[in-house]
Amino acid sequence: MLFFLKCAAKVIGYFEICNIFAEKFIEMEKIIGLGNALVDVLATFESDEVLKQMGLPRGSMTLIDEERFHLITAYFKDLKTYKAAGGSAGNAIGALASLGAPSGFIGTIGSDSYGDFLKSTLESKGIEDHLLVSSTLPTGIASTFISQNDGERTFGTYLGAAAALKAEDLSLDMFKGYTYLFVEGYLVQDHDMILRAVELAKEAGLQVCLDMASYNIVDADREFFSLLLNKYVDIVFANEEEAKAFAGGTPEEALETLAQTCSIAIVKLGARGSLVRKGTQVLEVAPVQVSKVADTTGAGDYFAAGFLYGLVTGCSLEKCARIASILAAKVIQVVGAELTAACWKDIKKEIENL
Repeated sequence: MLFFLKCAAKVIGYFEICNIFAEKFIEMEKIIGLGNALVDVLATFESDEVLKQMGLPRGSMTLIDEERFHLITAYFKDLKTYKAAGGSAGNAIGALASLGAPSGFIGTIGSDSYGDFLKSTLESKGIEDHLLVSSTLPTGIASTFISQNDGERTFGTYLGAAAALKAEDLSLDMFKGYTYLFVEGYLVQDHDMILRAVELAKEAGLQVCLDMASYNIVDADREFFSLLLNKYVDIVFANEEEAKAFAGGTPEEALETLAQTCSIAIVKLGARGSLVRKGTQVLEVAPVQVSKVADTTGAGDYFAAGFLYGLVTGCSLEKCARIASILAAKVIQVVGAELTAACWKDIKKEIENL
């Protein structure tokens, strides 16, 4: 009997070793992001009066012209500011790379110091660089106003070179080798470019993930969002305001509408968690509680990154949403959308313990 037990132990040990090596060498699915290549310049403020002066609706992303950009820049000169690689898709891809997911990014930068900063940031994180460089336009800047009261962020975005990305700049080779394309909704204003991107992605066999980005963007272009969702998008992310701008009604009703257009629909409810629907499966996922919100910049981007990381590592929908909540909770406790190496180490441990 002892002999057979020893043999069984050896066999079990052998299979455990095989599983370890299999997990180590199975190649993770790759994700490529398409978005505005921006540098975030962040500053905190006490009163919403400054937002009124700058013509920026609280909690929104507003595209600004060069004149208003210089006005905001002059205002920021008297404040303590923080610089970080930004853009919605850029934040999400950066978070995925920090978790160890192979990823790439497509965007356009200027031939300047901000562009060099973005390029070096991608390289430092091991993100495959599909950056185009404009010789005439400066790198885009997202001037970010952060409320000291609740951490709500408001963007005044000067696109600069980011807006120079055109349909003809995209090629099938950019998408080959990836499994998912993550597109930020801020790009939908260029219909031709977005359609070219999702059509190439589909031709290359990718699943398309769309983050709706901002309620005012959705409200202004609802018909085009509907076209994208019904014809191309496999996974959609929306916060409560974006979901309402698109579908109306309660978050639950908006989720049902969104889920009728694509495979997986996610509605983020902030401090109330999130709703996820795939077919007839509906999940309500609780948030990760935090003691204080420092800045909501990147919360939605990190949520999307966490969810997609769950998908490429074979997690259930519920676990995907729980990972997403962990990442969102971490990033809202710091100013900007960058976390330290120590924080990422803690996040990985939390994910392992789910």
